[in-house]
Amino acid sequence: MNDWLNKIGWAIGLVLLQVLILNNIHIGEFATPFLYIYFVLKLSSDTPRNQQMLWAFGIGLTIDIFDNTVGINAAAFVLMAFVRPTLLRLFTPRDTYDSFIPGKKVMGSASFLRYLVACVFIHHTALLTIESFSFISFGMLGLRIVLSTALTTLCIVAIEWFRK
Repeated sequence: MNDWLNKIGWAIGLVLLQVLILNNIHIGEFATPFLYIYFVLKLSSDTPRNQQMLWAFGIGLTIDIFDNTVGINAAAFVLMAFVRPTLLRLFTPRDTYDSFIPGKKVMGSASFLRYLVACVFIHHTALLTIESFSFISFGMLGLRIVLSTALTTLCIVAIEWFRK
């Protein structure tokens, strides 16, 4: 029961942080941090894929409701949650535990950073591509994806550093 209350508290906190503060931060009109994805990134490795996707859909849809968007956050977040177990297996050293919470302590700094960048890049590519709904300004789209990925990764690494 405590685990579920902890998850719900984290989800509510990340949604409020994203909606009230982070959605209003646009660095040079190119980079915006999307910290709500931290929730699924830190779920235990033995969490079933369908449960991860349900969490992602619920959080993404909540953010879409507050932002008055038409499901783009939910779609991108569900895609990331779907791919996450594969990326976790790909970047996790073979000698880790069967069940673990991804982090630099368990996975190692390099493996965790590769896992983090891959997940964030997939999410941001889907989100920003759906948002622009065009490949006409492909260079601008690519720049927004790269800069938002870098900013979100930097913020998540800072949170990881302060949490431990």
